[in-house]
Amino acid sequence: MDLRQLSALVAVHDNGSFSAAARALHTVQSNVSTHVARLEKELGATLVDRSNGQLTEEGLAVVDRSRRVQAELEAIAADVASMGDVVSGSVRVGVIGTVGRWLVPRLVDAVHREHPLVRLAIIDATTSVLLPQLHAGDIDFAIVNVPLVDAEVVLEPLFAEDRVLVAPSAHPLAAADHVSLAEAAEHDLLLSLPGTSFRDELDTAARAAGVELTPQIEVDGMRLLASLAFQGFGAAIIPSGAVPSYVGGDWRLVHIDDLTPRSVGLIRRARGRPSMPARAVHEETLRVIAEQLGSREGIHPVSGGPQPIAPRPGAA
Repeated sequence: MDLRQLSALVAVHDNGSFSAAARALHTVQSNVSTHVARLEKELGATLVDRSNGQLTEEGLAVVDRSRRVQAELEAIAADVASMGDVVSGSVRVGVIGTVGRWLVPRLVDAVHREHPLVRLAIIDATTSVLLPQLHAGDIDFAIVNVPLVDAEVVLEPLFAEDRVLVAPSAHPLAAADHVSLAEAAEHDLLLSLPGTSFRDELDTAARAAGVELTPQIEVDGMRLLASLAFQGFGAAIIPSGAVPSYVGGDWRLVHIDDLTPRSVGLIRRARGRPSMPARAVHEETLRVIAEQLGSREGIHPVSGGPQPIAPRPGAA
């Protein structure tokens, strides 16, 4: 097999048909069909169902490995190009939205200042969406909710973040500056979906307190959840980073006394060596976080993670 065959199959998967794959690859459909057919003959398996243009189970397995091969090839080119004094190449970073809100502007500024030839792409998504993208090689590393148990990734702790309650001013929970989790559980709440690490930890804490959290609604997406609370649809337990200072509205921030902070970490693939540009952006990410730890309310250093440092001159 060769790279053209693998690229053709990936293009069919990504674009949904042989003709669309040919357009994406700037070639003719017969070339794409020939490459895929030769790959199928070599592997002794049907990779594309010609009746609907969809990949078979075997085809999906080949695409998954092909993406990793393509990522390694891109890393080779980036490493060689960066052997001199200037780092250049593309880096794709995944980040959960509540962290990205304050981290990404500073990271973009830092990368532009320190490594102006690095092309940075940011993917804003939930942990459950970012993890398979990391496995597929679509992103270089991701900042996600933890704990996360996965033998295919390396986890690096970053910081801990207070969980707080946002309630409309007219809500009964808004009358106090501090409440217990048991007091919050007396009311229906806007909650993240079961199965997410944030929600699972809330449910575990509630069981330990002898109560059960009752959802008013459940939302997959912390920023949307916070937005609903800011707009008065109900009270929500969210990470402190989801509460920007510039958001208006008639709501109050209430601290929950007996709830542990959530943990945020950085994950990358366990196999393969990150490219030079990815390593440079990773270093800038840690530095930006370290600069924010001493000044951002509700965010705390953790063992093994970045520790507070003074901002660099000219840093935002």
